[in-house]
Amino acid sequence: MDIAPLDLDQDACYRAVLTRDARWDGRIFGCVKTTGIYCRPVCPARPPKRENMTFHPTAAACEEAGYRACLRCRPETAPDMGAWRGSSGTVSRALALIEQGALDAGDVETLAGRLGVGERQLRRLFRQHLGASPVGVAQTRRVLLAKQLIHETDLSMTQVALAAGFGSVRRFNETFQRLYDRPPLALRRRAAARDGGQGGVTLMLRYRPPYDWDGMVAFLAARAIAGVEVVTEGRYARTIALDGAMGTVAVSPAGGDRLAVTVRFPKLTALPSILSRVRRVFDLTADPETIAAHLSRDPDLARMVAARPGLRAPGAWDGLELGVRAILGQQITVPAAVRLAGRLTAEYGEALPADRAEEGLTHAFPSAERLADADIASHGLMPGARARAISGLAAAVAADPDLFGPRASLEEAVAALRALPGIGDWTAQYIAMRQLREPDAFPAADVGLMRALADADGVRPTPAQLLARAEAWRPWRAYAALHLWASDPQAPAPAKVKATRKADARAAA
Repeated sequence: MDIAPLDLDQDACYRAVLTRDARWDGRIFGCVKTTGIYCRPVCPARPPKRENMTFHPTAAACEEAGYRACLRCRPETAPDMGAWRGSSGTVSRALALIEQGALDAGDVETLAGRLGVGERQLRRLFRQHLGASPVGVAQTRRVLLAKQLIHETDLSMTQVALAAGFGSVRRFNETFQRLYDRPPLALRRRAAARDGGQGGVTLMLRYRPPYDWDGMVAFLAARAIAGVEVVTEGRYARTIALDGAMGTVAVSPAGGDRLAVTVRFPKLTALPSILSRVRRVFDLTADPETIAAHLSRDPDLARMVAARPGLRAPGAWDGLELGVRAILGQQITVPAAVRLAGRLTAEYGEALPADRAEEGLTHAFPSAERLADADIASHGLMPGARARAISGLAAAVAADPDLFGPRASLEEAVAALRALPGIGDWTAQYIAMRQLREPDAFPAADVGLMRALADADGVRPTPAQLLARAEAWRPWRAYAALHLWASDPQAPAPAKVKATRKADARAAA
């Protein structure tokens, strides 16, 4: 119970607790031997004596060591940082799959197989980087989500159990009784309505500041599909279609380094998946200070990073949606591609039920099965080769729903994507960046990136030169690309670059 990870400076962690240093929040959790409780470093309780504390990098490690979450500082509300990020791509990809429910219906051996590693190696990597097992991480995520739902919503305990991913209410009750020595209902302290109204569930998702909300909103607004997404200055909303059900999700800043997420969806069991996608789209697990410090070693990037603190790498809601967008955008402007996506949605997307539709949100993006069966070329919306590429991509996704899931490595992911119809290197890197959340994805042949690093005479680096220079930016090349795109006054990020996408367009022919 008292064995601490070897890679944490225990004395430095304790000093962070004494000063309640918010920079450590989400990075470490302190376990108190005398009480059996683990806390965030910003916990308002009186700090225990040094000899009574050990520190772990994750909440899962604390729970596997036999500690239970503090009811005052609520570890479930800490920023989802993860000590592994940037140090183990395999663990990062495994966590993405766990968030998507890989261990709800499968086992660790299957998870390891999807990542191209052995089960024993995956367990070793989890112990090394997270201090816990894959199963322990999955259970802790369920428990902490349930605890947050108890505190922040008025869902019944049965609804909380389903929404958090527990297989049964009995298991839910037994887990809370074992961890907190009390039934889950005893953790609910307030009775005021907090569920967002109209059947919605509202939760707060934390992030580590700074956060460039204006930059994120501008990026998403420029690509919002009519009927599917509505973006205003302070709010992003979109339709959801999962497991045969439809609904909406809305995201807005809530102050205190939080985003308020309101989900209106008939199946509570889909809530973990929806929240996972929200974290992906808004890049909530990024560590902006670490990324900025690394990229600022390059003089040109240092200037860009200073100009846009907290710039995030926007994720994608769905792989097929992003792939279709990318194919549509080959050799045309971003607004033109968005208009085409809107026409495709109006033609093939499923309308939201009247009781769930909101202003501007009317349709879900077309499903893979619908696009695969549709005769898109006959409508004359786009060149026949482009239409066939979309149909082929949709057919591939319909045949393999995990097609846009994490792979063993960035290189393997790009190679798999390039094998799809209409997907060239630029599009593959772009999908890896936004859908697969590969922080090192980098479309080196992008003209916008090369233009951003042109010298005083306007001479741009070649793709090979840019790729060589970007070696120093690993493992955060995707964030470097976002800063380069954002610094280009001639085009929005990512830039409209016809020349860059010619190879991808030829792949669709």
